[in-house]
Amino acid sequence: MTKKIYLAGPGVFYPDPLAEGERLKDLCAHFGLQGVFPMDAALDLTDMEKGEAAHAIYQANIDLIAQSDALIADMQAFRGPGMDGGTAFEMGYAVALGKPVVGYNAQGFYLARTRQYYKGLRTTEGHEVDQAGLTVEDFDQVDNLMMSCSADVIVADEKAALEWLTRHFEEG
Repeated sequence: MTKKIYLAGPGVFYPDPLAEGERLKDLCAHFGLQGVFPMDAALDLTDMEKGEAAHAIYQANIDLIAQSDALIADMQAFRGPGMDGGTAFEMGYAVALGKPVVGYNAQGFYLARTRQYYKGLRTTEGHEVDQAGLTVEDFDQVDNLMMSCSADVIVADEKAALEWLTRHFEEG
């Protein structure tokens, strides 16, 4: 039976999200896997209020994750120094369901990205803090420790993520 891989990431916000989904699903097929993109639910949101549409999207994505065998997560910085919040939730949900999670596209350590984003940080009592005085964690992780540590592994790109999952499934 072909393994289903949920494709988490900010690709749903790209100018052509369906093309991004197809690109990722084609890459999955190359590895003998079935890619499941968040927009595969093909929801008709036209007659829904915004809140109702949001709940429909949430439930559809939860269902797609539950039906998948694993999740790969694009952990690129998104609208700030950290990864997309929705992707982070999807990673945590997959972990809670006991599914393998592979992160990719992380760009260096979180602290370095935060320094760059804020054009520097200041040090208070031995910790680096942002403009609001909030400590920026420094655990040599690619993102907040809760995201980084939820992944079984974090690799360079989506191809490496699918290679890792293929080996994981073969080793069984």
